[in-house]
Amino acid sequence: MSQVVFSTWQDEFIDNRGKSSEEWGTSAFKLPADYTADRSSKAFIGWDGVAIFQEDIDAIRLATEYAAQYQVYSEACGRCAPGRWGGRILFDLLDKIARGEGTTADIEHLKEVSETMMLTSKCEIGRTVPKPILDLMEHYKDQFDYVIDNQTPSKHYNADVNYIAKVTAPCTDMCPAHVDIPAYIEGVRDMVFSESLSATRQTMPLAHTCGRVCPHPCEDACRRTNLDEPIAIMELKRLGADYETDHGLGWMHPYEPKPLKNDGKKVAIIGAGPAGLTTAYYLALEGIKVDIFEELPVLGGEVAVGVPEYRMPIDKYNKDIELVTSMEAVTVYSNHRVDATRLKEIDAEYDATMLAFGTRLSKKVRAENERPDMDGYWGAIDMLDKVNLWSKYGIGSSASNELKDKTVVCVGGGFTSMDVVRCSIREGAKRVVMIYRRDEKTIIRNTTYEEYHEAVEEGVEFVFHSAVEKIYDEDNQLTKLLINKFELVPDPNGGRAQLLKIEDGDFEIEADYLIPAVSQAADLQLLPDEWEVKLTSWNTILTNGKDYMTSREGLFASGDCEYGPMTIVNAVGQAKRAASVISRYIYDGKISLTDDEIMEDHLNKLRVYDKKEKVTGWMPGLPRAESEKLGVDERKDNNKEVNLGFTGEEALAESERCMRCYYISMVAV
Repeated sequence: MSQVVFSTWQDEFIDNRGKSSEEWGTSAFKLPADYTADRSSKAFIGWDGVAIFQEDIDAIRLATEYAAQYQVYSEACGRCAPGRWGGRILFDLLDKIARGEGTTADIEHLKEVSETMMLTSKCEIGRTVPKPILDLMEHYKDQFDYVIDNQTPSKHYNADVNYIAKVTAPCTDMCPAHVDIPAYIEGVRDMVFSESLSATRQTMPLAHTCGRVCPHPCEDACRRTNLDEPIAIMELKRLGADYETDHGLGWMHPYEPKPLKNDGKKVAIIGAGPAGLTTAYYLALEGIKVDIFEELPVLGGEVAVGVPEYRMPIDKYNKDIELVTSMEAVTVYSNHRVDATRLKEIDAEYDATMLAFGTRLSKKVRAENERPDMDGYWGAIDMLDKVNLWSKYGIGSSASNELKDKTVVCVGGGFTSMDVVRCSIREGAKRVVMIYRRDEKTIIRNTTYEEYHEAVEEGVEFVFHSAVEKIYDEDNQLTKLLINKFELVPDPNGGRAQLLKIEDGDFEIEADYLIPAVSQAADLQLLPDEWEVKLTSWNTILTNGKDYMTSREGLFASGDCEYGPMTIVNAVGQAKRAASVISRYIYDGKISLTDDEIMEDHLNKLRVYDKKEKVTGWMPGLPRAESEKLGVDERKDNNKEVNLGFTGEEALAESERCMRCYYISMVAV
């Protein structure tokens, strides 16, 4: 809810001009009335209308500045005449009027050009830019009439007003790393894979990885969904990265890395997983010295030792890791455990420290007789460590020594539990069962449809609305499990449905192994007690979720240790933002966000994607391309990559389905 003077945002119409405060209507949207805590916004203008927050607004200059932002963009695009030339005409005419040189004929010409752009532009940015301009021309007509009739500049034409713009897209907004998705898809469509990869690495260094194991929330915000099916956004991402490594090309950075600075400034990073690698990469691009301390003998965190080879081939992930570690500014120390004493030493030596370690302690299922020292009770993290250290690095021994011909029961409903059950199949277990308290739809939402579907194909049994009540053992050897069954009972008052135990619904499963994968916790013993670092109610490290500094000055946190077990793309998004903040903090001692980051947060609150929008006029009925997958018999007893990716023809066809849904937004401050 926002207080506005005037709004046409998303078809709402609020006009509080000339009304008493008691009569004011309130916007239903989270519009950026306050740009920052200490800076008010004068107005917000974007793809879906305009919102005015202060009575004293220059509507003509607001429209002119918005058109100027589009002109910059349309010059860079230039893919269609209505968009490119229309944008130039919009700006020229509006600026002419704002200077006090306009005519009534210019107003008519503006309306004509706007309507043409909205009907014929090839992409959404050309279609949507005229909308708020037309709204201002209609509802602030008196201002336009006055400057035309009196041939005088608009009232704030020469005033010192700051106009801050950002280009976004529904998919980009939904992506935790805010990857410029239309740009990398465009690179695929144009078959210029270097441009595709460069667009990805603006905010996502782990392109091989997130092109394979991302849960792709961006696809939930793809406007193509409102027409037929979402674009296969994730699978198109890997093409640029694979092109780079398959052809033995040099590293394609989003811009030329700056030389290593010899100013004595340096940053420590605890953990070499996705969050740590991302922080290091973006600091190193700025020439800032970075040292990474990793407890494991290998780099990559849980993606390396937790995500199976059949989902994320280690040779591909290693390329993402090498992208970071090959940079002049980065030094890595593996087999280096950081405890509280060592962290205090690091804190004293470095200008800032990033905590980027994972959540590697498996939580219990809270069943009767649950004892971690029981034979057959095997935490998910330990189990996946054994599987992956052997299959990827030849460290240790094969997990098939324990699991072959055994019955394995896993409790969970997320990616970790999916990795457990599918790895168990590959290690030769004769029966694999997943116990989950919720339903099939929820497990798909927690992971992906593909992940669930492939697990079912491989023989995993899913028992929904169930939980382990008791674990049985003989001489400390797990033998069987008592399982409770539940049913989802609707709330007669319309509230959330409740899971209620079914009387006489209990049953037993004979099992050799129980592998809890309900969640993981962070090992926080490295935090010195005297620092009194604040924690969340989930026992993770507390930050404000915007700049990622902890309650201790100079100590930052991102990824799993800050939020709890999260996806790779979430960890990358947090770490990219934190690296940006750190790059300024180590020089001025202040915490600050860039205008781009501030706008990012405003747009995320506002929500760029409108699932109720009716999309028309675009190639309906074009089917989504499906990449080839290994058949069940070809994959279930080995670690070959399951998803083989798109062929060139498939990639081209899929990229051409993208509607290039860029939007411009702008705040006047």
